[in-house]
Amino acid sequence: MANPMGTFGQTRRTSLLWGCFMIFVTVGSQLPFDRLIRAVDEWAERNKDQEIIAQIGNSDYIPKNMSFFQTLTPDQYSNFFHRADFVIAHAGMGTIISALEHGKPLLLLPRLANMGEHRNDHQLATARRFSSFKNIIVADNAFHLTKEIYALLKNGPISSTHVEPEVSAQLISAIKKYANDE
Repeated sequence: MANPMGTFGQTRRTSLLWGCFMIFVTVGSQLPFDRLIRAVDEWAERNKDQEIIAQIGNSDYIPKNMSFFQTLTPDQYSNFFHRADFVIAHAGMGTIISALEHGKPLLLLPRLANMGEHRNDHQLATARRFSSFKNIIVADNAFHLTKEIYALLKNGPISSTHVEPEVSAQLISAIKKYANDE
């Protein structure tokens, strides 16, 4: 397993041969998301030179090609999030807010109600709402997700300027108001 006390990642890394990126995958703390974990694990099988650490929750699918934890302490989560060159996640507000606050590139795969991944499709609406943000990419399915991973590796993830604390509070307040109006 990866060292949870490692150093924070750089803001941009590129390489003609991609080099080694650190990718953090998180499904949040409430529900498993086997479709996301399986898609990244299958991608990892073909890309063993990348460091991938996943927080998989109570998943039925057990990854074979990446380091994983069922749960993480807040400090471990924060450390992996900061070390990552980019983050792959469900469309959960906690992860989105963290990515915006830290200028972290974020690749989202929303959970779908018709696949039994959530009780409704609010994650689709959330993903649509944030898809216009500079460093938030939304994948429609597992195939699209893997294409976007390759694009991030090829082009090198670039962290946007993090949101200042005062703006962050305003942004979080606006997001909470938006979420409550839904």
